[in-house]
Amino acid sequence: MKKSTVILILSLLALLGGCAKEALKTTYDKQAGFIEGFISTQMKTDTNATYVRRGGAYRLTLHDTLDRVLPGRDTLREGGKVVLQYVCYTLTGSSIGINNLVATNVLSVAQHAGWNLSDTTRFKSDTLVLDASLVQGLRDGLVGVKPYDEYFILFTGEFGFGDMSRGTIPARSALAYQVLIEQIDNE
Repeated sequence: MKKSTVILILSLLALLGGCAKEALKTTYDKQAGFIEGFISTQMKTDTNATYVRRGGAYRLTLHDTLDRVLPGRDTLREGGKVVLQYVCYTLTGSSIGINNLVATNVLSVAQHAGWNLSDTTRFKSDTLVLDASLVQGLRDGLVGVKPYDEYFILFTGEFGFGDMSRGTIPARSALAYQVLIEQIDNE
């Protein structure tokens, strides 16, 4: 093969790689827009809701009434453990619903979604460790949560499972986790 042909092929491959990266960036930017739209809608509906952004995650606090009663509660830190209930949705617009449900450990939610439930013993609270084994968006969103509060943790596919599909979760999906924190342990 001639040197000029090799250079042309390499140039085309570089161009195609650049286009793919730009398309992926556009996808993640669009997902960030969906997340911001979702948060905006929720904050209009619930005037007590607050949100923070940490790393690649947005955390929307829905119920933090205990802060008024029990100020100074501990917050979850990196490396800590959390016991929680969760409902996970893919986020394909600025709203979520039963049609976007991809995972849960809440039996009543699974039943409402019409899931075929042959083994209901798996529907129990999960214990997660905030370490590198946890998907980055969820880990970033869980840092700072408090026991007994309810949150939405949202992140783009960039901070989720990336190019990998995971069970019913398609590759590069933006995710919205609704979580109820039962317990934290930072020791």
